[in-house]
Amino acid sequence: MTLIKSISGIRGTIGGTVGDNLTPIDAVKFASAYGTWLKQQRSKSDYKVVVGRDARLSGDMIQNLVMNTLVGLGIHVVDLGLSTTPTVEIAVPMEHADGGIILTASHNPKQWNALKLLNAKGEFLDGAEGQKILEIAESDSMTFAEVDDLGEITKNDAYIDIHIDEVLDLEYVNQKAIQNANFKVVVDGVNSTGGIAIPLLLERLGVEAVKLYCDPTGHFPHNPEPLKEHLGDLSNEVKKHNADFGIVVDPDVDRLAFMDENGEMFGEEYTLVACADWVLSQNPGNTVSNMSSTRALRDVTEKHGGTYQASAVGEVNVVTLMKKNNAVIGGEGNGGIIYPESHYGRDALVGVALFLSLLAERKLSVSELRKTYTSYFMSKKKIELTPTLDVDAILKAMEEKYSHEDLTTIDGVKIDFAESWAHLRKSNTEPIIRIYTEAKSQTEADSLADKIISEIKTIANI
Repeated sequence: MTLIKSISGIRGTIGGTVGDNLTPIDAVKFASAYGTWLKQQRSKSDYKVVVGRDARLSGDMIQNLVMNTLVGLGIHVVDLGLSTTPTVEIAVPMEHADGGIILTASHNPKQWNALKLLNAKGEFLDGAEGQKILEIAESDSMTFAEVDDLGEITKNDAYIDIHIDEVLDLEYVNQKAIQNANFKVVVDGVNSTGGIAIPLLLERLGVEAVKLYCDPTGHFPHNPEPLKEHLGDLSNEVKKHNADFGIVVDPDVDRLAFMDENGEMFGEEYTLVACADWVLSQNPGNTVSNMSSTRALRDVTEKHGGTYQASAVGEVNVVTLMKKNNAVIGGEGNGGIIYPESHYGRDALVGVALFLSLLAERKLSVSELRKTYTSYFMSKKKIELTPTLDVDAILKAMEEKYSHEDLTTIDGVKIDFAESWAHLRKSNTEPIIRIYTEAKSQTEADSLADKIISEIKTIANI
């Protein structure tokens, strides 16, 4: 069982011993540290934090602990109850709040939960901010409010509807074309809050939604990461109902994947590619994804006359580079769409609306659309090293070995070849180097990964 403390928050498995798992004591400790940090940002008479959660079984318990801890610090809380990560993100600035907390372990199984922390813009904290909260938590330097200064909890369950309104108001969401297309779509909500939000969005867009696992009980019917090997039921339902395509999201609704009319995966990496293709066709500009994401985004960006750049892995790094480059759309290859016209956070609701607009305008099936993009194939492997080995030195040696190639070293070593790439990243918690590769066939991608692993073993004498 595990407790992982990082700059983006705290996550762990429920139960067990304090400090080793996400126990009630740990939830209170880190909520206290976050609230204390918020109050250090500026001196004012009232502070406010928005809190929402996905449907996992421990969510109600953890949310009550977190909210009442903030109340004890004298901070007012807006309780969104069952919500989505992007819904909490848009609610923070709408509420003029000082920050937000999302209680979700994203795609992790049901025994996990987490506190994900937002700033006053509704965006994830950067490294310095997150590190400060970790330091406060370890120092126990929290001062709680006296009885007359306790915060209050206000419940607001309207924000999913408000979020949908915001999506429908986006300039390049073509509601009329979508309604006229008479789409039928199967939605796998993995029995979490996507089962609430996505069908409501589709209904507003005039799309017939066939619900699969859309009851937000928190009993995930399959591994909640939206990958092909977990989605056999969705494939069967798409074919059974003769649907135009299938939609699947993770429990907190910031990752989005599609399945075509034949029950085949569109490709999670291609969610962002398709949405970017649509936005750039209306508003040409720059894009950003992390450097472990598919090269297909670069291709579609350059097709529309824009410039693509890759950031270090991590949503906060993608957002930082998007702002620097005035990117019109960006995200991550795990199905995360970041569309600044809405907000700077991964948002599956925005992705669904943009994807439907693209399909309705181009009058293509999902399988036909997929064929319009260059096919790339990925391999994801890792090499385990002994704790005594200097991982940084190994990566430096690989950097020198490939110094004649197009290299990026902001996050490990990324080697761009003419027809493929390899990305080597070290783990921050264990002696592992992860190797991601992409090429124009699965065989080539796997072979490149194996070649890199062999070279690392030679350098490390293992």
